[in-house]
Amino acid sequence: MGVDEFDLVVIGAGPGGYVAAIRGAQLGLRVACVEKEPVPGGTCLRVGCIPSKVLLESSERYEEARTGLGAHGIIVSEVGLDLATMLRRKEQVVSVLTKGVESLFRKNKVTHFVGQGQITAPGKVAVMRPSDTIELRAKWIIIASGSRPATIPGVQIDGNRICTSTEALSFPEVPRHLVVIGGGYIGLELGTVWRRLGAKVTVLEFLDRILFGMDNEIASEALKIFRKQGIDFRLGTRVKSAHVSSDVCTVEAEGMEPITCDRILVAVGRVPNTDGLGLETQGIQLHRKGQVLVNESFSTSVEGVYAIGDVTMGPMLAHKAEEEGIACVEKLVGGHAHVNYNAIPAVVYTQPQIGAVGKTEEEIRETGRAYRKGVFHFRANGRARSIGHTEGFCTVLADLQTDRILGVHIIGPDAGDLINEAAAAINFGATSEDLARTCHAHPTLGEALKEAAMNVLARAIHI
Repeated sequence: MGVDEFDLVVIGAGPGGYVAAIRGAQLGLRVACVEKEPVPGGTCLRVGCIPSKVLLESSERYEEARTGLGAHGIIVSEVGLDLATMLRRKEQVVSVLTKGVESLFRKNKVTHFVGQGQITAPGKVAVMRPSDTIELRAKWIIIASGSRPATIPGVQIDGNRICTSTEALSFPEVPRHLVVIGGGYIGLELGTVWRRLGAKVTVLEFLDRILFGMDNEIASEALKIFRKQGIDFRLGTRVKSAHVSSDVCTVEAEGMEPITCDRILVAVGRVPNTDGLGLETQGIQLHRKGQVLVNESFSTSVEGVYAIGDVTMGPMLAHKAEEEGIACVEKLVGGHAHVNYNAIPAVVYTQPQIGAVGKTEEEIRETGRAYRKGVFHFRANGRARSIGHTEGFCTVLADLQTDRILGVHIIGPDAGDLINEAAAAINFGATSEDLARTCHAHPTLGEALKEAAMNVLARAIHI
């Protein structure tokens, strides 16, 4: 077995892992990155964030061509769907970006190993490949192995008729009826894709609301809009079982008649990837739900071993993993980096989009903290009117005494981009007045966020 020496070995080449590896190389470390998949990028790039957003964009354009262009005076006599081309474009985008990560590895002199990484001893990682095993030695090891789709009892995933988000990105034909188990962002995004392309979509959600963790007012507005778009929601529904017979799927849930469909998407969250890493044998402590336990410096219970991203506690978001990867490596070399977890935005890429950062109104109420609230609806925004997307609103929540922004929640056009301004404001401790007195270009969607901030103190102009 060959042995290679490094300063840092990163296990996992997803957004957290490859970013950590590159940052380490930039800081002068000799770095190796181990990934069990044949190409880097992790779930996000290969079978998650990126391909789903490609399909969301393509399906949105298809629906607009079918039903939305007439309002602009554009007459389209016939619109057809070439699903094979749409899926091929998705794969091309993914291919370009994975090659981009490989190029970044070469540029920054990060050594990329393809194989299953396993910690075998302090400072030692075995890379198990089909033909051989290589031992890597390093002063520091970062676990960035990501997550995988969760399952539920009674529902056996076969990767075809009953599938996860991975398979739902590549259905060979548009389902006649797609049942989505789970009303979170993954289920809603992929349900939206296939609804736009012609599928009947039914969402079964265990809770009495969708988008658990999002601000309740935003989630309620989203539910109304999605129902108007044609998605059927069954809330407070506990799925008991699902099975397939002759390509016909049947879902059974408490309190309702069985539902038959031709495909089922199980989208009930994700669980950390810790299998096969040798964590238990090395004494690395795990949470009861499987996450690697770390301190504020990302250190595990074993000296020299660190963990970031989906494999640790907190929201499973690619950009959180990236920030943690950079902060972790910079701390290793003597820096003082940190991650402001209150300023990590979350986005749902439906139409309208949903963006959130900071505290929800419910979280603020639970603490008993006094606050003010400013709301502005996109129907009063000139840019939203001009592009024909006026559903939704912006909400700014600010502390009653200090006026510091506590949370921002947006449902509306381009909310995923607008929320970044709010994240920057929270990160720098801005007040609602700071945001309200920042000049925004006209006409832009960002003016809606400005007006919501103005409305915290009842100063909004255009309502």
